[in-house]
Amino acid sequence: MKTVFIEEANKIAIKEVDRPVRKPGEALLRIKYCGICGSDIATYTGNQPFATYPRIPGHEFSAEIIEIDKNDLGLHEGMIVTANPYFNCGTCYSCRRGKVNCCEDNQTMGVQRDGSFSEFITMPIERIVDGKGLDAKTLALIEPFSIGYHAINRGDLKKGDRVLVIGAGPIGIFAMISAKLKGATVYIADVLDKRLKLAMDLGADGTINSKNENLRDRVKEITGNCGMDVCVEAAGLADTFLDCIDNVSFAGKIVLIGNGKKETTFNHSILLKKELDIYGSRNSLNDFEPLIEIVSKGLVDISKLITDVYSLADATKAFEALKNNDGTMAKVLVSFDD
Repeated sequence: MKTVFIEEANKIAIKEVDRPVRKPGEALLRIKYCGICGSDIATYTGNQPFATYPRIPGHEFSAEIIEIDKNDLGLHEGMIVTANPYFNCGTCYSCRRGKVNCCEDNQTMGVQRDGSFSEFITMPIERIVDGKGLDAKTLALIEPFSIGYHAINRGDLKKGDRVLVIGAGPIGIFAMISAKLKGATVYIADVLDKRLKLAMDLGADGTINSKNENLRDRVKEITGNCGMDVCVEAAGLADTFLDCIDNVSFAGKIVLIGNGKKETTFNHSILLKKELDIYGSRNSLNDFEPLIEIVSKGLVDISKLITDVYSLADATKAFEALKNNDGTMAKVLVSFDD
């Protein structure tokens, strides 16, 4: 079978390798579509601190079940499915408390262990999720959707909350969509107009180009000088975290999704003065099934985020294009059906 293989930073190729053989308790899956995550690009460019090499990337995918034993989940051969890609140890304190997304020894596919960018993979049966008839392209978006959805659940948003999402990449837009599903009024900020236009097309109540507009002034205007009830940081930058502190209301909430790579310096007394609640958000927790249900009912059309689809033969070109993304590319998929 063919697989996408990152041998070392900035060295990627498509290779022929042996098809995996499933073990008891596993299913053999034929991949349909894989999404390229920001963490995959970070692994490719050598900026993913948790990745080791060589590595097969990928954890956003849809697949067809090729082989599977009888099971209690109703899964059978021929079904189009996705799967939970975060492997937890089951024994650490977080796992014992049911917070498996916060496993102290978490291994995410494509980062700490090989991922889904292969024509065939094996997957523990209990990790497989029925796609409920969703088309394979859309189903490959459920995992990144779950990241934004989990973050919004962490913030415990209420109907009518005023929310600012900083960062209009795919995860930020998924967080915006998730907040809208809660009944919030959501603004989204970025420096790229093309991303902001996509956010508006997907239901944002308003956008702020923080390169051309003063973010604080716009937030004051929107909220009548009150500040946002919730600020969601989805860019992973020190400055955008500080922007959240500046623009959230007193007694407000900040939710952190973006994976920062630099230290942030600030006087922590502002957190006390405003009495802020700050939530970190990691992976997702039991979110796949409810999101498949939401999308199946037509409550949101997340397929609009798909801007590019590459064939497997051009997968390395897809990685290179995203590495140099000018903001025109949102979710990029690689098709394994071509």
